[in-house]
Amino acid sequence: MSVDLPVFAAELLRDSRVARLGTADRAGQPLVVPVCYVFDGQACFSAIDTKPKRIPASGLRRVRNIAENPRVSLVVDRYDEEWTRLCWVIVQGRADILTDGPERAGAVDMLRDKYAQYRALGLDRETATVIRISPERTLFWRWAGASG
Repeated sequence: MSVDLPVFAAELLRDSRVARLGTADRAGQPLVVPVCYVFDGQACFSAIDTKPKRIPASGLRRVRNIAENPRVSLVVDRYDEEWTRLCWVIVQGRADILTDGPERAGAVDMLRDKYAQYRALGLDRETATVIRISPERTLFWRWAGASG
């Protein structure tokens, strides 16, 4: 799907530093986690990084949920006490787990370019687990105010 967004929504999706990824298991039990991500104009990518975790990437609930139910939502928003600056984008679509191949390597490169922390943590293009979110529907909103 081609992602057709107004300029404000495309900029928010491209430039924001954190999003919330919503997944659900086979029974519909939801999970929402904050994620670092990158948007390449067609899809969003998030990596399971090397920060200390109690279990391997494949055992994380978000990864298990995607294996059981690939339908996901990604929410990027901007909150401000000045409510005329409020806006958000929701990407609904299908998530896939990438564990090899050139698409995974390219996603890791984009994530390392966006986040210095991934370079410091040694996010590796040959071993990282990456979640690809392929948009099927996008929703967006911003304050229109009295001026429309």
